[in-house]
Amino acid sequence: IDLAIESLLDGLIAEYRISPDHLLWYYTPMAIPFSAHLKPAATIYDCMDELSAFQGADSALKQNEQELFRRADVVFTGGHSLYEVKKKQHSNVYAFPSSVDVPHFEKARTHTGEPADQAAIPHPRLGYVGVIDERMDLELLARCAELRPAWHFVMVGPVVKIQVESLPKAPNIHYVGGKSYDELPAYLAGWDVALLPFARNESTKFISPTKTPEYLAAGKPVVSTSIRDVVRPYGENELVLIADRPEDFVAAAERLLANGPGHVQWLAQVDEFLGSMSWNRTWQGMKLLIQDAVSSRGQRAESSEEPMMINPAEKGRDACLTI
Repeated sequence: IDLAIESLLDGLIAEYRISPDHLLWYYTPMAIPFSAHLKPAATIYDCMDELSAFQGADSALKQNEQELFRRADVVFTGGHSLYEVKKKQHSNVYAFPSSVDVPHFEKARTHTGEPADQAAIPHPRLGYVGVIDERMDLELLARCAELRPAWHFVMVGPVVKIQVESLPKAPNIHYVGGKSYDELPAYLAGWDVALLPFARNESTKFISPTKTPEYLAAGKPVVSTSIRDVVRPYGENELVLIADRPEDFVAAAERLLANGPGHVQWLAQVDEFLGSMSWNRTWQGMKLLIQDAVSSRGQRAESSEEPMMINPAEKGRDACLTI
């Protein structure tokens, strides 16, 4: 398989006439076997998760990551807890926690109307958006639904790597499936509280959930379990309430429900905090570090052209060119 992908990759490089001063941008060490022959101007490792801790992780992940560290000129991490680990494995590591497209999610603050599959769900609604996998604390969700049968829990996202049959079933838990990025503000608009009900295990030890600033930009009060990169900075700045036990989790949600959605003082704190978290700002910081990496290799072209870099501001970091 790796040889076949290598052939396809070489064909893509030839078809698009990608110059020798290209950049290699890795999201996963598993791309090393079919790209190791390339000679880039610089190599970037964008480490968003500790992939080796995920359920079903390939046994070659750790070995490939060590090779990627050897090749990488600069390493970005998706959060501060991951940075603390990776900085011990490479000399040029920088933390870039998830940014947020504030104007997109702010639409939830003024959106009217309801998606058809959410319209009939009664209030209060407590919602989650994201992949539903082994990182989800399903026992917490089930117990919260049991403790507050009049509350309704809306779960937006695909079920991945776990059996659908393992999901807690209750009249007040609603699984509405995956939705497009464009649809998300309409769903968030109809919630009273947003949730981050993550389990505390090896697969969540280093996560930095993108949905945290997205919920806040939507003007939704948030309850989360004690995920380190949520506790710091969001919990410490009193932007998100933190609770782990089901009884504490519902008590925190009750407190938020009593405050009402998006009260003025809290929203002002949210907007001030999110003011420095645009994708454009993140990209500018990354770009400068990449340019430094290219320069340090001494492989800049004699022309004024820079290696090809695409601004990811419109759709987040996944919009970056990867080769």
